[in-house]
Amino acid sequence: MNLDTYTARLSDDLVAAAALGDEQTKNVAAALGVAAQNSARLMLLAALADMAAEVSNQADGISVHVRLSGADAVVDVVAAEPGMSDERVDPRTAFDDAAGDISRVTLRLAEQMKSRAEEAAQQNGMSLNSWMSKAMQGALRDQLRKN
Repeated sequence: MNLDTYTARLSDDLVAAAALGDEQTKNVAAALGVAAQNSARLMLLAALADMAAEVSNQADGISVHVRLSGADAVVDVVAAEPGMSDERVDPRTAFDDAAGDISRVTLRLAEQMKSRAEEAAQQNGMSLNSWMSKAMQGALRDQLRKN
């Protein structure tokens, strides 16, 4: 599924909304539309991943995952192998009891990625460290679902 179709629609809607304004308003709307596309793509991917997690949790014998490949959201559906145990770790609660010493990690990111992560953290009312921790927990939950 090409996410550009949806993010371009957002940009077009912003430009259309500014069409009655002056030239500067139109230019600002066009620039905001382009800037919002990456954020919208990430939000769409997050929504699709949440949907896939719900399907995986409710459907017996299958696991659904969403990944980004270029501009496309790719859905992977994996059937459980016959004879696999039904005893699964609930990925929603797997890290709820995580406790202990906090470890410091140094992470090097491209400046653009760091800026986007900071924006996402701010939108969620979190510090960058808290947001990164939640993102890591989500990735680990996804890994548990695969296993």
